[in-house]
Amino acid sequence: MDLNDRQKQLLKAVIELYAKNGEPVASETIERGYDLGISPATIRNEMVKLTDLGYLKQPHTSAGRAPTSMGFRFYISDLMKEKEVSVVDEVMIKQSVLDKRAHYQGMLKEATKTLAKKCGMLALAITDKDGDIYYCGAANILDIPEFYDIDVTRFVLSLFDEFPTLREIIGQAQGADPIHIIFGDETGFEYLRPTGFAFTRYSEDTENAGVIGVMGPARMNCAVVFPYLRFVSSVLTESGRF
Repeated sequence: MDLNDRQKQLLKAVIELYAKNGEPVASETIERGYDLGISPATIRNEMVKLTDLGYLKQPHTSAGRAPTSMGFRFYISDLMKEKEVSVVDEVMIKQSVLDKRAHYQGMLKEATKTLAKKCGMLALAITDKDGDIYYCGAANILDIPEFYDIDVTRFVLSLFDEFPTLREIIGQAQGADPIHIIFGDETGFEYLRPTGFAFTRYSEDTENAGVIGVMGPARMNCAVVFPYLRFVSSVLTESGRF
């Protein structure tokens, strides 16, 4: 079923509020914060419809609603407006990564370091040739509420000791889009339910090709993450042409 404009506006509002606060969104919050031109009763009814359609869910006994993976995907493909990487950041990223191009490992370390800093999440890179994994920003996730659960954090960090599991998760990516996102509740691992992965391939050179991405909460700010991920990937690809 296609969503009408009102439902799209409402879904967009719920997702943006949830991404910001990490808490289920109540109809009263929408009414106060967004001028959608509809009554509180209509907001509640439309939120129920969006829940029935699978775009929202009602966690536990909360009066509010949270986006489902289906809702997030619709937002990303139809409603999200990506931010632009500033010229200053473009120059800084390109210089810092390409300065290390003589040493492939150092370049990947710099790329993940930069990505982790700009996105505020854990960044990782996996090489095709040797299957080496580089990551940076593990401390970033400790500041994110979804990772206050020690079991979630322990499982996430263990992925970098259990490479086959990490590869299995990344291998679940489907579709032709250059940037893939996998939500934790799609992975089959209980402790990954509140998390999300976004990644893309870099380099056309089979000698230096691989995957680079970030890991964080399912509500990650994709409008910011995607442009940085795309740009860092392009810099790594460019590095192979020198």
